[in-house]
Amino acid sequence: MTASSITALRSHAVALVTLLALLITTPLAQAASLIRDPDIEHALRKMAAPILSAAGLGNNVQILLVNDKSLNAFVVDPQHIFIHTGMIMQMDTPEMLQAVIAHEAAHIANGHLTRRQANLDSARSTAGLGLALALAAAAASGRGDVAAGVALGTQSAALRQFLAHTRAEEASADQSAVRYMASAGIDPAGAVDVHKIFEGQDLLNVSRQDPYMRSHPLSRDRVRAMERFVAAYTGKSRPQPEMEYWYDRARSKLTAFLRPTKWTLQRAGDSRSEDVRQMRLAVAYHRQQNTSQAIAHINKAIAARPNDAFYYELKGQILLESRQFQNAVNAYRKAAQLAPRNPLILGGLGRALLTVNRPKEALKHLENARSRDFRNGKLLRDLGSAYAQNGQPGLASLATAERYALANRLKDADIHAQRALTRLPRGSSAARRAQDIVSAAKRANKKK
Repeated sequence: MTASSITALRSHAVALVTLLALLITTPLAQAASLIRDPDIEHALRKMAAPILSAAGLGNNVQILLVNDKSLNAFVVDPQHIFIHTGMIMQMDTPEMLQAVIAHEAAHIANGHLTRRQANLDSARSTAGLGLALALAAAAASGRGDVAAGVALGTQSAALRQFLAHTRAEEASADQSAVRYMASAGIDPAGAVDVHKIFEGQDLLNVSRQDPYMRSHPLSRDRVRAMERFVAAYTGKSRPQPEMEYWYDRARSKLTAFLRPTKWTLQRAGDSRSEDVRQMRLAVAYHRQQNTSQAIAHINKAIAARPNDAFYYELKGQILLESRQFQNAVNAYRKAAQLAPRNPLILGGLGRALLTVNRPKEALKHLENARSRDFRNGKLLRDLGSAYAQNGQPGLASLATAERYALANRLKDADIHAQRALTRLPRGSSAARRAQDIVSAAKRANKKK
């Protein structure tokens, strides 16, 4: 489990800057962070799949996790739903999390992003990066006018309009979310349970409210309306034992890494299954630097689920961070055999291979990982190192430039992109990517 850091804006800003930075070819960066963990992302995909299918979105939406203890979830484009870690740790059932996913999916499926996307047309080109930063700052602060003034030097009514969530949109998303859940056979009462978490939030000062309250208006009237929506679908749900397992596993791994180890050790026995209990203990002991105990417990989890790629991946992480490099390679290699298309696992294998001085083999896996998911800043760092060790300085400079661009450090990105252009074949796809970064940096500089 790794956290990719992002620039100093709050997590809303993090997400928007990150997504728009992707348009100039990049992944993630510093302060608030996205947590990239193959096990947790797999669990989120499984829980989201029936909802997204019911919404007509198929497999086109990725669920990403923001490392922030506040209760929040949001969308900024049609391909991603962002959920805060605090949301997962606060909820008790998979249905509650699925209700959050369903609500955000409804904003995508109902076309609520279309108007906002029209305003982002310029931001989708590198020339609009200044606007993207302003929008991100506005989303972070909850004050579109102030954020616009900070980022653009102006107060923008259009920006405030862009960020506004209308009551009609929220009511529409609520109704659609309940319909998606019922269509998928999921108890929509989870949606009511989510709303009840926020009861009383509208009485608090804005500075004390959770971001979800600020971006998703909540009130007693809205809770009552949700209860009426849910009542219309009573009796159409069915049990979800598999989802209960994956939700417990995702939340257990998250808390094992984020909460104090004493808390985890005291509560590991509350796990729904023995393998999850062993996984929690493995993480807790690893964080205490008790490697022998950590390995003993993750081996017990593997024994319970011998074909589980994600437990081998966790074993690889424990070994790699404990400097048992060759053993880490072996664990990651087994994980990659079981999940040969998972970019986070492939990236981990590449990273482990670099530690045992096998840069040529590492490069193969790192390039494969990047082709499947280019949002991973840590992967770009490793890829740059692999290119350098394989005598490809132009591509090494390009990977470094992309990593800095993702972190919104365009001045540094420009330096490395310029360097890459002197080393890459003119007109090649790599040279064009480098030129895109140079152009983005130049246009962003003009906005200052």
